[in-house]
Amino acid sequence: MLVLHHAWPSSASRRVRLCLEEKGLAYESHAVDLAKLEHHSPEYLKINPNGVIPTLVHDGRALYESGTICEYLDEVFPEPPLRPADAWGRATMRNWIRYADERIGNLIIFNWRHDLQKVAEKWSDEELAERLKKIPSKERREAWLRVARRPYTEEERAEARAKLVQMLGRMEEALKAAAWLAGERYSIADIALVPFVKRIDEEIAPDETGAGRHPRVAQWWAAIQARPAFARARIGPFVETLS
Repeated sequence: MLVLHHAWPSSASRRVRLCLEEKGLAYESHAVDLAKLEHHSPEYLKINPNGVIPTLVHDGRALYESGTICEYLDEVFPEPPLRPADAWGRATMRNWIRYADERIGNLIIFNWRHDLQKVAEKWSDEELAERLKKIPSKERREAWLRVARRPYTEEERAEARAKLVQMLGRMEEALKAAAWLAGERYSIADIALVPFVKRIDEEIAPDETGAGRHPRVAQWWAAIQARPAFARARIGPFVETLS
């Protein structure tokens, strides 16, 4: 039995949902309310001591980190395959996953300013200190502190936006050689980039995802959205999924 603890707007959760839907796997959905810090509750920390989402529980065993979960699913449920058949392709796929993971902070600058900042900025200093104690990750403590007391500036958003646009440039170059990021077959590499391109396209830099700026990325994005699994994974507009 597969149980997924996730949040609808979470980028990492979106990856895993998309992977599950591409595999056609049935799973039990447990939505986690990030604004209420349910992922830092004692109950959740029992299955994921890092206090992050998503967490996949398979036959009673918990697994986290979205890239790891996707590869695990492809090993345990090999059809249809979501990893390249050759070692070079798989290495390329993993480099794309790592590249995306390294830029999640740039996405947080835009994502967290919506729902989470509105919640955190209302906390008193005492409430904030108490909540920070419950967050296992130093990086996430710092992120919560930023949105609560020192919201990201327009200069910081501009820098983050530039780095995300650079991602599109790197994708454009890779797509010159093949239809998909890690070769001629759709893979977890493509899944890893979906949440980023979704947010760039809808809010962060929508003028950059069109055929005029990045034509190969635009073609890739259209092909992604046309896949039946994309609709089933419910990767809708970010702000709408917060309610």
